[in-house]
Amino acid sequence: MENYVIRKMTPIDIDDVLYIDLQSFSHPWTREVFEQELIHNNYAHYYVLESEKDTIGYVGMWIVEDDAQITNIAVLPSYRGRRFGEKLFSFAMQHALQQGAKRLSLEVRVSNKIAQNLYKKFGLVPGGIRKNYYTDNDEDALVMWVNLC
Repeated sequence: MENYVIRKMTPIDIDDVLYIDLQSFSHPWTREVFEQELIHNNYAHYYVLESEKDTIGYVGMWIVEDDAQITNIAVLPSYRGRRFGEKLFSFAMQHALQQGAKRLSLEVRVSNKIAQNLYKKFGLVPGGIRKNYYTDNDEDALVMWVNLC
């Protein structure tokens, strides 16, 4: 695996992250949403994954008291299948633990078996369904969670 670094996301990274979102999601976030998260949300923790030449992925979460909620995780399609998603998710779990979180949860499309399998590798289990959660096609979300300690 090539050299990479995970570092705190800054507003300068938004253009790269918008591109990753556009390549990864049918309903990507807007610049304004990322600005809100980075500048005004004290619970938000966002990180980018950089290779030697590109920003190739990112992860975001909210940590409120002892609960961590993954808001987004994405890797550029051309870098998928090389364990960068695992590196980002592992980093996010460790960061949540360091910040005092005891539980971590997320929502994932019921059709996204690849992501669900990744989360299961880290001990997340299904916890319920959010009906019609995704507004682009009314797909249900599977809620997954894990106790961190």
